Amino acid sequence: MSPITGSNFHLHLVSDSTGETLITVSRAVAAQYANLTPVEHVYPLVRSQKQLDRVLAEIEETPGIVLFTLLEKDLVERLEAKCQEINSPSLSIIGPVMQLFQAYLGASTIGRVGAQHTLNADYFRRIDALNYTMMHDDGQHVEGLEEADVVLVGVSRTSKTPTSVYLANRGIRTANVPLVPGIAIPRQLETLKKPLIVSLHAAPERLIQVRQNRLLSIGSGAGNETYIDRQSVADEVTYARRLSAKHDWVQLDVTRRSIEETAAAIMKLFADRQRQRQAEQGR
Repeated sequence: MSPITGSNFHLHLVSDSTGETLITVSRAVAAQYANLTPVEHVYPLVRSQKQLDRVLAEIEETPGIVLFTLLEKDLVERLEAKCQEINSPSLSIIGPVMQLFQAYLGASTIGRVGAQHTLNADYFRRIDALNYTMMHDDGQHVEGLEEADVVLVGVSRTSKTPTSVYLANRGIRTANVPLVPGIAIPRQLETLKKPLIVSLHAAPERLIQVRQNRLLSIGSGAGNETYIDRQSVADEVTYARRLSAKHDWVQLDVTRRSIEETAAAIMKLFADRQRQRQAEQGR
C-alpha cells in the first residue's frame, strides 16, 4: 500500500495520556506541507497490551507515520517492532527530550504517565483564569477589570474573544472590551493600573472579509450594510487607533496573525511588563 494517497497521508498519534502534546507537535510540522493533508488517527490513554492491540491493527491496515508518547517500555518495544515490520516510520516525541534532560541533570525520570496533567497550582490557576475570562467577555462586568492581567480592546472581529480564551488557557486572566464609535468606553477602562491593556487592530479589508464570512455563517445580510461598508469600517479603525494613542495603550496589528501568534505576542508583552515591574520594586 502506498503511504500517500493523492494529497493525503496517514498519521498515527499514540499516547498514554491525552494526546495533546502529539497533536500540537504533529500539526505544527504538518502545516509546513501545504500540498499534503494528514489523516489523523489519535489513540489516547493507551496503557495496556490489549489497548495497544487495536492501535497496531489500525496502523497495519492504514500504514503511515507513527508518533508516540508512551512511557511503558514493553508497549514502546512492541509498537516499534510492528512499525519496523510493516515499514512505517515511528518516533517517540518525548524520548529524545527525556534523554537530553537525563544526560544533563544526571537524574532518572519518575516514569509517571500523564504527570503534566496533575491537578497542581498551575492547573487551578488556568481554571481560575478561564472562569474570569468567560465572565468578562465582550465588555461584561467592567467593574472587575482591575482584577485582570490583560485587557484586550478593539473593534468587532479583531479576534478579541478567541485570543482571550487562548490566554486564559495559559493562566492569564483576560478581559475584552469592544470599541464602538459613538459609544463611550467604560470609565473603568480609563483608570486601570494593574492590567496590561492591548488594543487589537486589523486592516479594513481584512475586517470586511471576516465580517462578511460571519454574516454568511449566521444567514444575516439585510440591515448590516454599515457593518461591512468600506468607509464605515475604515472610520472604525481610525477611531480605535486614535483612542489607543490617546490612552497610551499598546497597539498590536493582527491583520496577518493567527490567534496563536497574537497570543504569543501578548504573552511576551505581559512577561516583559512583569519583569519591568519587579525590577522597579527591587530598587
